[in-house]
Amino acid sequence: MSLIQATIRNTKTRGEVNNLRKEGGVPGIIYGGENPNEKISLSKKEVKNLISKDNFLSNVISISLDGKEQKVLPRDITFDTVSDEPTHVDFLRIVKGAKIILEIPVKFINHEMSPGLKRGGVLNIVRRKVELRCPTENIPNELIVDLDGLEIGSSIKISFINLPENVTPTIQGRDFVIATVAAPTVVKEPEKPAEADAEAAEGAEATTEGAEKAAEGAEKSAEGEKTEEKPAAEKK
Repeated sequence: MSLIQATIRNTKTRGEVNNLRKEGGVPGIIYGGENPNEKISLSKKEVKNLISKDNFLSNVISISLDGKEQKVLPRDITFDTVSDEPTHVDFLRIVKGAKIILEIPVKFINHEMSPGLKRGGVLNIVRRKVELRCPTENIPNELIVDLDGLEIGSSIKISFINLPENVTPTIQGRDFVIATVAAPTVVKEPEKPAEADAEAAEGAEATTEGAEKAAEGAEKSAEGEKTEEKPAAEKK
């Protein structure tokens, strides 16, 4: 779990918030539960480090505020439209016993152990994230799908995944598909046998010989015609 430092923010005007950003800070807010909302300021460097991590918006982090740590979940982040720098972060306070709806990413492992993929099959991913209803104290970082042993035609459904305790999909009443191992879309033509190549070569040779004989016959006919014309010329 990541730990970041924060300080109480006392800004009241837009100008004060802009000055905070110019000094390398990012304004934020912590809300949720029975405690009042808390305006905070964070280091831009720490915020950018958090954003660079996988699944930032579904990972619980710990914020140290005035010497006290509290668990929160990033819920929203806004960026500057020109510089693309983070300008504000919203954090949801984790309250024990509460539930939250999150989109959790799906991770596929052991591709090399799937006989179907080894034979040229394709992993067709239907859902890269699954929306789950989770207890705030038991939020999974990712859902693992093990491809070991899967053949072409295999269908991976939500029941295939071992969900943590008390974690349920928001889609109820059907065992929806996460991914399938599909047959390859490009069919490789079989190589021609050696016998077929030999027959093709023989056919080409026979065609060449026939053409040569036809040419010889044409030459002989032309010579015969010239011989017949000579006596007629002598009589004159």
